[in-house]
Amino acid sequence: MKTCIILSDSHARAGAVDRIKGLFAENDYIIHLGDGSGDMRQAVTLYPEKTYVLKGNCDFSYGESETVIEAEGVRIFCCHGHRYGVKHDLSGLAARAKELGCDVALYGHTHIAAIDKVGDVLCINPGSIGDYAQPTYCFLAVHRGKVTPTIVRL
Repeated sequence: MKTCIILSDSHARAGAVDRIKGLFAENDYIIHLGDGSGDMRQAVTLYPEKTYVLKGNCDFSYGESETVIEAEGVRIFCCHGHRYGVKHDLSGLAARAKELGCDVALYGHTHIAAIDKVGDVLCINPGSIGDYAQPTYCFLAVHRGKVTPTIVRL
């Protein structure tokens, strides 16, 4: 089994990331989906082999535009989501994931935690770790081709 901590939209609120940094050591992957990518510099320094940082529409110098991670036979597409119109619908995101051979798409941008199935693609938004009122992240377990996402409120 592989486990992932997925966060997004910290928006330079490094204290929000600090609230969950104790989880970073005990999970197989740490994924930040953008807008506050600079908040992950310490995690990248401590865990470079398992930390993935994506660039959001508010990030100008740090992070990848998109990436694919493979865990336990599951291909996972990761992006911020703004380029795929995720505030309106998830069809563009799901189409890109399928194009890349992925069954899961991780995205941020909306600040709203969500788990939706679009066709054959499971679309997961961890919400905003930097939200003052309702900060959230996602714990994702992948085991033998099965994906189990859980949205966690801080």
